[in-house]
Amino acid sequence: MNHLQMWGAIDSFAKAKGTTASGLAKMSGLNPTTFNKSKRMTEYGQERWPSTQSLSKILNATNTTFSEFAKYIQE
Repeated sequence: MNHLQMWGAIDSFAKAKGTTASGLAKMSGLNPTTFNKSKRMTEYGQERWPSTQSLSKILNATNTTFSEFAKYIQE
């Protein structure tokens, strides 16, 4: 799994839940900008990964297991 695959999984998961990445963040009690594309890289071009806490919150909010979420990670 790489950086692009993880963010793609969040985007695909949000779409499958009928929302956007921002909507998914809000639904999970996170700041709506948490998953914005502009926050996926630092200002110096380094990859910024979603935290395990953020992933946990979206899984809990959507009543989804990590195994179910992992299906959205594409090779």
